[in-house]
Amino acid sequence: AIALGLFDYLRKSSSRGFVVSLSGGADSAAVATLVALMVQFSEQDIGAVELAARLRLNLSNCKLADPADSKAVVKQVTHELLWCVYQTTRNSTDVTHSAAESVADGLGAMFCTIDVDSLVTDYTQKVSDILGRTLQWETDDLALQNIQARVRAPSVWMLANVRGALLLATSNRSEAAVGYTTMDGDTCGGLAPIAGIDKAFLRHWLKWMETTGPQGLCPVSELQQINAQQPTAELRPVGENQTDESDLMPYEVLDSIERLAIRDKMMPREILEVLVTDSVVVSRRADRRPVIEWIKRFFTLWSRNQWKRERFAPSFHVDDENLDPKTWCRFPILSGGFRRELEQLK
Repeated sequence: AIALGLFDYLRKSSSRGFVVSLSGGADSAAVATLVALMVQFSEQDIGAVELAARLRLNLSNCKLADPADSKAVVKQVTHELLWCVYQTTRNSTDVTHSAAESVADGLGAMFCTIDVDSLVTDYTQKVSDILGRTLQWETDDLALQNIQARVRAPSVWMLANVRGALLLATSNRSEAAVGYTTMDGDTCGGLAPIAGIDKAFLRHWLKWMETTGPQGLCPVSELQQINAQQPTAELRPVGENQTDESDLMPYEVLDSIERLAIRDKMMPREILEVLVTDSVVVSRRADRRPVIEWIKRFFTLWSRNQWKRERFAPSFHVDDENLDPKTWCRFPILSGGFRRELEQLK
C-alpha cells in the first residue's frame, strides 16, 4: 500500500525522485526499501515504458543496454529515482555506515556520504561563545544530541531542491507517540511514508524483507546488517552504547501502551492491569514497578509532544490507529498531562 502511495505521490507532485537520509538504522532503511519496491511493483504491473511515461522519466538517460531487460530497467530506474545520503559525525560508527552503503547498493540506489561533524562543532562553539562556557554532555545532553540531527537537514534539503526531488522523512509512529524525534532534524521532509507504522512492526517487516520479500520479488539480504543492530539514534558518544529502548522502553511495550491509551482510550490504571498480564511484558520478566514507570513515561511524553505531531509531514493511513492530528487523532497541544492519574498509579 505504501509503495503504491509513493508512486502516486511522486506522479501527482511531478517530483523527479526521492532523497532519503540513510542512517544505517531501521527506519530510513525501511523508507528506502519501500521506494525500491515502488519501482519493482510498478514495473511488474505496467511495464517499463508506462512506468517511465507516468513518472516523466527519460529511459535513454538511464543508459540501458537492453530496455527489454526488466531487471536492468528496475535497477537503473531505482538508481535514477532514489538517492541515499549517509551523514556522519564523530559519534557515527563504521557499523551503521557499512549497513547504509550495503542496503543502498542492494536496492540499486545512488549512495553518497557527507561529513557534518565540522558543522556540529561550529554551531556548538558559537553557542558556547554566547553562553560564556563550553557545552558539556553532563549538562547539555539533549542540546548536543539534537544539533547533530539538525545539521543533517540542510544538505539533504538542498540536494532534493537541486534535483527537483522529494525529501522523505523517516520518523515512525512509535517515535511520533512519544516525541522521540528531532524537529527540523529527522522529521524533515515533504512526505513521511512510515509515520503511520509502529516500530515493532517495522522491525518484523524488515526481517521478512531480508529473508522472504513479496511474492515474485527477491528479498533484500543486505538488510541483515540493519536487523542485526539494536535501534539507536547514535547521537551520544560511542562509549555510552546508546539505544532507543534504553532511552524509552521496549518498543513492543510502547506500542501496546499506545494502542490501549489512544486507540482504546484507556486510562493509566486500566492499562497497568492489562500489561501486568500481557505476554510481551511477562516475557521480558518485568515486574509491576518498571511497567508503572513505562506507563508514566508514555503518558508524560505523549502529552508533552503533541506540538511535534502537529508539525509532521503528511503521511499515509494504512490502519485505524494513525496519530496524524490533521486528519485523524486530535489532542490538545497543552494539557495537564494526566498528572493526577499518574500520581495515583501504584
